[in-house]
Amino acid sequence: MVVSREEARRLLDVVFSGVRKGLDEDGNVGISGFGTFEVKPRAARTLKNPRTGESIDVPAGQRVGFRVSKLLRDAL
Repeated sequence: MVVSREEARRLLDVVFSGVRKGLDEDGNVGISGFGTFEVKPRAARTLKNPRTGESIDVPAGQRVGFRVSKLLRDAL
């Protein structure tokens, strides 16, 4: 099936908005045959600016992790 660039953009927008909504509500989203997105906590940490050597405090937060499905991994 061939779709136009505009139609492909609309389809991807629908998929990504669904993933965002699922992460907001449940904390993880699985797409069968593709993989799983999940929200993971990130601890507070101190980093150094490589140019100045100054310490920078980074607050705790969250990040999104992705784990590829076995079906997709085996296909690659």
